[in-house]
Amino acid sequence: MKLLLIGAGGREHSLAWKLAKSEKVEKIFVAPGNGGTAFADKCENVDITDINELLAFAKENNIDLTIVGPEDPLTKGIVDLFKAGGLKIFGPDKAGAELEGSKSYSKDFMKKYGVKTAEYEVFYDADKALGYLENCTYPIVIKADGLAAGKGVAICETREEANDSIKSFMIDDIFKGAGAKVVIEEFLDGVEASILSITDGKTIVPFLSAKDHKQIFDGGKGPNTGGMGVLAPNPYVTDEVQKEFEENIMAKTLAGIQAEGYDFKGIIFFGLMITKKGTYLLEYNVRMGDPETQSVLYLMESDLLEVIEAAMNEELAGFEIKWSKGTCVNVVLASGGYPGEFVKGYEIKINEGVKDKVFLAGAKAEDGVLKTNGGRVLSVLGVGDTVEEARVDVYNNIDGVEFEEMYFREDIGLI
Repeated sequence: MKLLLIGAGGREHSLAWKLAKSEKVEKIFVAPGNGGTAFADKCENVDITDINELLAFAKENNIDLTIVGPEDPLTKGIVDLFKAGGLKIFGPDKAGAELEGSKSYSKDFMKKYGVKTAEYEVFYDADKALGYLENCTYPIVIKADGLAAGKGVAICETREEANDSIKSFMIDDIFKGAGAKVVIEEFLDGVEASILSITDGKTIVPFLSAKDHKQIFDGGKGPNTGGMGVLAPNPYVTDEVQKEFEENIMAKTLAGIQAEGYDFKGIIFFGLMITKKGTYLLEYNVRMGDPETQSVLYLMESDLLEVIEAAMNEELAGFEIKWSKGTCVNVVLASGGYPGEFVKGYEIKINEGVKDKVFLAGAKAEDGVLKTNGGRVLSVLGVGDTVEEARVDVYNNIDGVEFEEMYFREDIGLI
């Protein structure tokens, strides 16, 4: 099969690596790809991002299946476009993608279908939002309604912090329109968990759980990032939590997807908060998370293409995904200064012995040389029978990677 994989992050390098392991795959075109996919087995980068140009490319090159990595093309309706053109594509239609594309839409969906989530209010006007903050209990959570690259959530400990966030989101427009509307939400005290899942519109099959580490500094301090590391599986997702998630969140989400009539053959990612009062849904993503994907796919023993084909053919009912029994820790190596200002263009050196556990994200290939090209440069993985063994492995593996101003957290996987 010839595949077209859309995206340019560490998630896409991980997807390409996993898909290339399938005997069914002959060639993977990655659009636009990055420095990792430039050298990956069976892969070729193509410099296209426009969805109409991607459609033309898929037709011209007789692509058997297109797999969409990031959320942006999904919210723009790439699935509807490809299907109208008679092409197979993995991902939700534009209507289903609104579960990620709009925080207010997704919260209203949760409320409508009885999905357990935090109390919330939606605001279109900054003055009304600021007025509402006068009587809130703190901490409070403020979310930009639209897509903000994983950075549109502020946990505000005080009214002053909340006021500043509203001004940044709605008045200063730091997210270029994504914060014109905001959701102000009850703060839930607990532990976060990520559960990636796959659906064919009739069945949802959850993947292994994961625990993301969002803040830039050790101890969960400092500003939010796109994710600085992952532990999979998440030790806080006990059998009891999994059961509650499947009954109160996953099953009700599936009922909502069916009732709304979405054409949804793709990934649905559940961002959870595990509290003393039970397990709540924080948000949906309609694609694989980054950096969760790197850890979860590394532990997947099943052929990923076969899993996707089962979803495309509406054959997920009874489908069993096989997993390794160990633990995977993923540590993100970032450019110094991220998530603020940082310098690009430093050479990246990776020892041969660790290459199979390194997934490139903000990196480009220039004349055969890998160079830094973003804030989150790459992920390094470590595996072991226990969390402690996986932590030792990952931090040993980091010694095999080098670039100037390299920064990473030293506490990923500590619980």
